[in-house]
Amino acid sequence: MKKLHIVALVVIAAVIALLISQLGTFSTYETIASAKTKIGKTVTVIAKLDKQTLQYDPIKNPNYLTFDVTDTLGNTMKVAYYYEKPQDMEKSERIVLKGKMDNNGIFQIKDQSGILLKCPSKYKDNPNALKDEDLRASL
Repeated sequence: MKKLHIVALVVIAAVIALLISQLGTFSTYETIASAKTKIGKTVTVIAKLDKQTLQYDPIKNPNYLTFDVTDTLGNTMKVAYYYEKPQDMEKSERIVLKGKMDNNGIFQIKDQSGILLKCPSKYKDNPNALKDEDLRASL
């Protein structure tokens, strides 16, 4: 075999290995009901924050926040986030959560980037954006 063929095969094998290793990190949006069935697996959920359930005491534990969320189908779940409360969290219309459901039915977020707040001004400028996003999330 020529050296060029060997190099090409090595490059192709490396690309295939890289793609296979990244397959586990891809996630789709789940409903709360489907997230509850995937205990221990990393899932991504889009939901609305129930502001009244927000529990955060920075004096007692600045790296622990709990709250409830509701998806577009009306399902709710409790969320535990192990970092400081994101700024302006109460102003967010929608929250994208990436974490794992535990055996007690609590969605655990142990990565600081596990919460993505959706800017409310995005929806004020385009009232249909929220409906479009809800439709995509439910698919």
